[in-house]
Amino acid sequence: MTMAGPGGSRGARLGALLLGVERRARLDGQEEGRGRVRAEAMGEAGERSIHSQHISAVHNVPMRVLIRPIPSQLEPGKVQSLMQTLQEDPERVPPIDVLWIKGSQGGDYFYSFGGCHRFAAHQALNRETIPAKIIPSTLSDLRTYLGSSTPHLR
Repeated sequence: MTMAGPGGSRGARLGALLLGVERRARLDGQEEGRGRVRAEAMGEAGERSIHSQHISAVHNVPMRVLIRPIPSQLEPGKVQSLMQTLQEDPERVPPIDVLWIKGSQGGDYFYSFGGCHRFAAHQALNRETIPAKIIPSTLSDLRTYLGSSTPHLR
């Protein structure tokens, strides 16, 4: 995975980190997917996020590592529709965006704020992973979402 600019080495660390997470999950018998690139298909369909439109790599991120601090307001019909689509043609469902934040002592934190219906559909189908675009972020970025509730990440 390649990141533009000075984040290249950070991108390499992210790739290694996610491969390690995916590998450990597979070894535990909990996950069958792998990271993949779907840039062309997403670009043609116009399904892009303003935050991740420059990122083409899509990773199958273990659901258990995602932090979702804001409660979702779900429409059950939308979740059901996504569940059906995931079962019939999963490539039609765009990946979620995930903020990757490094803690002060090197910890890795994966925050997800959008994609609540997609997340709920994957959860309802008991999926171990969810396709996601990883956005290298900072604690300052996280404060934009959480304000004074932003935790001290180690």
